Amino acid sequence: MKSKKLSPGKVLVYLLLIVGSVFMIGPFIWSVLTSFKTLTESVQMPPQFLPSSWALTNYIDVWNALPFLAFFRNTFLMILGRVVISTILCALAGYSFARIKFKGSGILFTILLIPMMVPGQIYLLPQFMIVARLGWLNTVIALIVPGMASVVGTFFMRQFFKTVPAEIEEAAELDGCSVPQTFFRVVLPLAKTPLTTLAIFTTLFAWGDLMWPLIVNTRQDQMTLSAGLAFLQGQFTTNFPQLMAGSVIATIPIIIAFLFFQRAFIQGIAQTGGK
Repeated sequence: MKSKKLSPGKVLVYLLLIVGSVFMIGPFIWSVLTSFKTLTESVQMPPQFLPSSWALTNYIDVWNALPFLAFFRNTFLMILGRVVISTILCALAGYSFARIKFKGSGILFTILLIPMMVPGQIYLLPQFMIVARLGWLNTVIALIVPGMASVVGTFFMRQFFKTVPAEIEEAAELDGCSVPQTFFRVVLPLAKTPLTTLAIFTTLFAWGDLMWPLIVNTRQDQMTLSAGLAFLQGQFTTNFPQLMAGSVIATIPIIIAFLFFQRAFIQGIAQTGGK
């Protein structure tokens, strides 16, 4: 077999990718190593790379200090509610903008995209006032409702539905299908990959959401993982090994989920033109 020679351009690309991967994976590896260190080792200068012992003391202490089971429960319910409702609403809205022609559809879609240009912090105060007046503070509902629809998800699904051949819908109409029947019976089954990708995106954003859960839920038993870990951040001093241990515990489930769904994630991005 002939050996393939790498051109200087490809070598440069591979080197850049390796350097980029080191910068991406490096902080996670450092947090894992710090979770096994003592407090003295974590603040030692110059930094100590490996811990002197690999004991699970920090993991045990942080698990006993915080109600992680409640955190996981609240996070799971929030993700489940957001994923189910968001995928349904975004699929319906995306198909409407991609296929259903009505007066002012282009203007309405442009207005829909405007919130993408505005920082999300602007909506925190009105959202909090609405949730407070509805009596949803310190509830899981307050975590779900603001994230149950997404402009990015609507745009994502619209891009996919625009790639579906119009002949498929025309054939369904000739067979007597109405618009809802065409959508649910013909087009939606073709969108399994982008729907899975949208669900993964929604899960990632919900898993890392920090500010909103901290604002609407002040009770510790109603907080999510990201908000609960904020209790480990002290005002003057912080136990970094315990903080890193809690972060690793919170990261493991989402890494496992990505490993299972990475193929659908990559396919969905490629098919919808989200590259």
